[in-house]
Amino acid sequence: MTEILSNAPEGTPETVPPQRQYAPLAANENREDYSLRFAAHSFRKWSPFVVATTALGGIAYLADFAIGASIVLSYGFTSGVLAILAAAVVIFTTGVPIAAACAKSGVDMDLLTRGAGFGYFGSTLTSLVYASFTVIFFSLEGSIMGQAFELALGIPLAVGYLLATLIVLPFALYGMGAVAKMQTWTQPLWLAGLVLPFVVVLVREPGRFADFAAFGGTEGAGSGFSAIGFGFGMGVALSLIGQIGEQADYLRFMPEKTTENKRAWWTAVLAAGPGWVILGAAKQIGGALLAFLALGVVGKTAALEPIAPYVEAVKPALGPVALTFAALFVVVSQIKINTTNAYSGSLSFANFFSRVLHKHPGRVWYVLVNCGIALALMEFGAFGFLNKILGFYSNVAIAWIGAVCADLVIAKPLGLSPKYIEFKRAYLHKINPVGFGSMLVASTVSIAAYFGAFGQFLAAFSPLLALVIAIVLVPTLAVVTRGKYYLARPNTVAGPDQDIDLRATYTCSVCGDPYELPDVADCAKQSGPICSLCCTLDNTCHDLCQETGPVSLGIPTARTP
Repeated sequence: MTEILSNAPEGTPETVPPQRQYAPLAANENREDYSLRFAAHSFRKWSPFVVATTALGGIAYLADFAIGASIVLSYGFTSGVLAILAAAVVIFTTGVPIAAACAKSGVDMDLLTRGAGFGYFGSTLTSLVYASFTVIFFSLEGSIMGQAFELALGIPLAVGYLLATLIVLPFALYGMGAVAKMQTWTQPLWLAGLVLPFVVVLVREPGRFADFAAFGGTEGAGSGFSAIGFGFGMGVALSLIGQIGEQADYLRFMPEKTTENKRAWWTAVLAAGPGWVILGAAKQIGGALLAFLALGVVGKTAALEPIAPYVEAVKPALGPVALTFAALFVVVSQIKINTTNAYSGSLSFANFFSRVLHKHPGRVWYVLVNCGIALALMEFGAFGFLNKILGFYSNVAIAWIGAVCADLVIAKPLGLSPKYIEFKRAYLHKINPVGFGSMLVASTVSIAAYFGAFGQFLAAFSPLLALVIAIVLVPTLAVVTRGKYYLARPNTVAGPDQDIDLRATYTCSVCGDPYELPDVADCAKQSGPICSLCCTLDNTCHDLCQETGPVSLGIPTARTP
């Protein structure tokens, strides 16, 4: 058992009444899932396989089908498929260091961003960027489920959208424990449903694959390669780059890497981290194939809605039950992904509002915020503007991911930034111009390019422009600023040079709860340890610790028995 180390002054009682008591929902870690904190070692009780399975359950979304169909129908097979594959390479490459860092450090995407060049308040903007990702894709996936309800059961779209929102709430509200069980139990059915239409087409109409390869799109793009079509298609596919954040929200629960589990650990991290995009790209191409095959039967509009092409593909094998099976597959898929969207969105909104308002009523309330905004987008018909929404969003998302990746891959190995991920307010500047500035410049320039400021070619490749600018600016600004904006003061408690057992537990002097050392800071106002969330919520200290220096926590070399 981990020892709880007292921080009470000598000669005083061990038990000190807490100065803050969290709301019941915020205090229940079985629902809260360390949403704004370092994921404690004691909480990471799942095996690498279970964590990976849970994370991969989140890629069950059928928006991939719609995105792939939209790209290929707009720009033709050659340009569209090459755009999907090129985007997958970029997403995989940038995802590797991010997934590894989150799994190793036990932090989610928001906390990683804080310590990877953005600063404490600088990452507030990226919390909204990430939250918007989860909202956009929740609305797109919910729209697909609503379409399935309408086609299979005759339920009006407006009502179907509401049902699609309500059905995921029980899973998202109960956190990792419920999500892990749901994703594991539904995985076999989902995999069977995913593979079935392509097996049917391969067996019954193998010649249609060649026809698909010669497809020139529905808007006159032609079957040959078009650089402009390739660029625009790649931009739409790159909007999915923010998905690594949702994968990281689960990967932070990976057990500590050891000599015994090293192979399984890395396999899980790579498969469930950047590896999602391998299946994702295959689904986009597969969705485009199904849309092509159904185009003459259901028309262009319905071909972009995954349920209709799916029904047409499985109808020869399933006959009268094809629609029922398709609807079941869609519902299972959308529950799996929108549970992840709601869960990850709640983390981002919680991070944002805790810093802005200095209040935290509990992660579960932000599940409702996330779902409410997404439902409004569904009702306003966001699905009909799929390409435009995703093409614009990718310019901001890729600037953010590119800046974080550049810090992890370039700045940290070169010693331009701290070797570890520091996420606690007590040690961070409000704004770090290295990551935050790089993202701001890259996204501004790329958005201007997207709207045609620099001609059609750069408009098509604006997301790649954002990526290049962000990657170049991060090490450049780190050198110019000499890395002085990464840390407001050294972490003398649990920094990388401290020979301390990180599983040792300290009692927060504000809330009275025990937390592992990586989640604790030395607080000048309290003259003792403070947990990262109490530090975040304090609106009266005015960062006093950054002026007075370190405070002793009492037993800085304690070991866990």
